[in-house]
Amino acid sequence: MADEQKDRNPLLAALPPTTDYLTYLTIVEYNLTEENLPVLHQVLQDRDLTANIGWDLVHLLLPLLPASEECLEDVAAKGNPREVILKVTEALQLLEFEEPHVDSEDEAEPGEASSKAPAVDVGESTTSPALPPSVIPPLPVLKFEVLVDLLTSLHRRVKTKYPSRFLATSLQAVLAAYNRANTHQDELTMSAVKLVKTLSGTKRPHLPPRTASGNLLRTGTSYSEPDPEAQSDSPTADEQTLTNRLLQSFLTHIIEDYVLTLNSNDDVPGLAWSSRLMEKYEPRRVVPNKPKYADRFAQEEDLKSRSAIVGQLVALAQDLGLETDDLVQTIMSPEVEKPGIPGSQDEPPNSAEDIPLSKTGSLLLYAARIVKQELFANVSSDDAAFIHIFPDHATILENFVGTLGQQTVGLEPEALLDTVLALGLIALEKNAVGEPKDDEQFTKYLQTTSLISANTPSPSLRYHAHYLTSTILRSHPSDLVRLTFIRDTLEYCPYENLKASAVSWLKGETLEANPNVPSPNPAADSTDNSETSIFATPVALSTTAPFLFPDLTHSYQSAVEISDSFMQFRSELGFYLASLNFYYLLLSARQLHENLDIKGLHKNSQMENHFLTPLREVSVRFKESLGDDGELKIAEGSEESIVQARMDIELLEHVVAQVEAAAGKL
Repeated sequence: MADEQKDRNPLLAALPPTTDYLTYLTIVEYNLTEENLPVLHQVLQDRDLTANIGWDLVHLLLPLLPASEECLEDVAAKGNPREVILKVTEALQLLEFEEPHVDSEDEAEPGEASSKAPAVDVGESTTSPALPPSVIPPLPVLKFEVLVDLLTSLHRRVKTKYPSRFLATSLQAVLAAYNRANTHQDELTMSAVKLVKTLSGTKRPHLPPRTASGNLLRTGTSYSEPDPEAQSDSPTADEQTLTNRLLQSFLTHIIEDYVLTLNSNDDVPGLAWSSRLMEKYEPRRVVPNKPKYADRFAQEEDLKSRSAIVGQLVALAQDLGLETDDLVQTIMSPEVEKPGIPGSQDEPPNSAEDIPLSKTGSLLLYAARIVKQELFANVSSDDAAFIHIFPDHATILENFVGTLGQQTVGLEPEALLDTVLALGLIALEKNAVGEPKDDEQFTKYLQTTSLISANTPSPSLRYHAHYLTSTILRSHPSDLVRLTFIRDTLEYCPYENLKASAVSWLKGETLEANPNVPSPNPAADSTDNSETSIFATPVALSTTAPFLFPDLTHSYQSAVEISDSFMQFRSELGFYLASLNFYYLLLSARQLHENLDIKGLHKNSQMENHFLTPLREVSVRFKESLGDDGELKIAEGSEESIVQARMDIELLEHVVAQVEAAAGKL
């Protein structure tokens, strides 16, 4: 019977010495099908055969995953480890997570699974029957997981005086493939973590998969052949240090890529560290009846998975001996991180000092260590927060935000902005403001945080950036510096929402400097103003008036397309309302009139003619155009948009009327 099977199956009939190894490899290539995998698995138990042809089987077996996984394990356990490592790293370098579009199953290559298909349930494995059904990820993801597992086995087999030379190449290949992935980040990250744990000898248990996956098929080969080219010399202490540094660096790049790809679903940027810290520091600011971020991270599976994976990365970095001082040195370094060249391989390093950590990864690791201590009372560590606003947090902002130019501030990955803002909030909580080296550093810091509040799409990050900006602005002892920043924002800032914030800063300063006026901040009433603040004089308002109440005489010309004018008006409405409401407060608070010369402000600023009247007139024009057959009504389209537009105009009309009525009593 065995002879009949051998005669029928070319993989058995052509076995060496019937053919030479090269010829046999060609026969395998032309006859390799999923049905033949059990036969190939049997053939690969021959150590000599696998050592001679194993490395050339890697690219043939990968398209047949998951069925071919056992054969790939045979290759890793019995092939020449140095040659197989080269083929595995080559496969990782060529791995694409978006495979060419296939119009129909008939057009797909034999044995190729479609990467665009969702994960599917599979039954028993062809070569390992009776395994429970499991969820197999798309083929490219499965290829990555299996290739990384193969590297784990192969590197443990290689016995050389310089293991770092093999490891450096492998880790670069893994990282390059990991960078190209845009889905299944949790599974890919867990594979990378498992690789580092195994190669470093870390005893910490692996994270279980969230759902049954292809990992269940991976039982490993019980026996591996020794390295046929083993060297008798053991690695030196310097070599072991170099190898450990490679793993540390790799880990910082993995945490960078993982955290920065976390999507802000339902306004959860990254790990939402800023929001979770604010919930603890300022519970009175928590919005009632809205789920707390702390509860969401404790209950929602996706968010629990984020925390667990980052927790594994942080713990593993600790196990590898990655010191906080090393992270801080990398974070604070003014040197710009050199980007790698896609598809290239760096030469193996000669010493641990030649291996840089990821700058952003170091920031994330450091923040994770510090935030953990802040959020959880039962966590203690020797790592103390070194962060002061000045100069430390100012340096972090300079190193990580707006590095491509001021026009990009606030457009960085939301997870990165969340991390940077979280460190600033921790410094504020510890009252660690420090001293700016000069007014320029102070102003630049506020410009950056305020631009984040204007530009980032995340509502929660906008709020935290605004809170940071407002608090730091109020911390400067010089009222003149504070006024200068507010005036410059009103005059030069192109973002209307930020100009509205500047109005609120001016309002807060004015109320605080005039204790006879009811203040929204009770603590401010007891402030000892030994010197008269510039905000308690007419100077502050007269200086800012041209920008607080701008000349709108020619802003909404009738010659301009009315839909374009209305679009501009809607974008600026928030600022106008903020200015009008502030001015109404000034007009209503009669005890302020003498000190701030409100009557002179109203007369000298000529706001009645160039601010209030143009707003009233343009409101009438827009309202008429929203009527029957009006141009704006047609342009707005839906009834909902028309109703909202009318409400905006009516709100402005109401506030303008209030201001004019109050001004009439001057």
